[in-house]
Amino acid sequence: MHIVLLKFAEQKDQAPSHMDGHNAWLKKGFDDGVFLLAGSLQPRRGGAIVVNGATLEELQARVAQDPFVVAKVVDAEILEISASRADDRLKFLLG
Repeated sequence: MHIVLLKFAEQKDQAPSHMDGHNAWLKKGFDDGVFLLAGSLQPRRGGAIVVNGATLEELQARVAQDPFVVAKVVDAEILEISASRADDRLKFLLG
């Protein structure tokens, strides 16, 4: 499992012009069953995505295609989690 941090970067003022592409990229990640949760980092620091079902290499390739990353609206950081405990509702993440 991974967490992707998308922190605003040098071109953050360009976010509105890339929002449609970024939202389409997010939709594809959810449609593919790879993204589990996405949302904003507060206060207005960027975004984060919880990811399951992708190798690090697959995720790196996917993140590199985010229009926000391509346009340097955000800098991406991928954190890997070796989950060992979970609430019963999230036990599927331990497999």
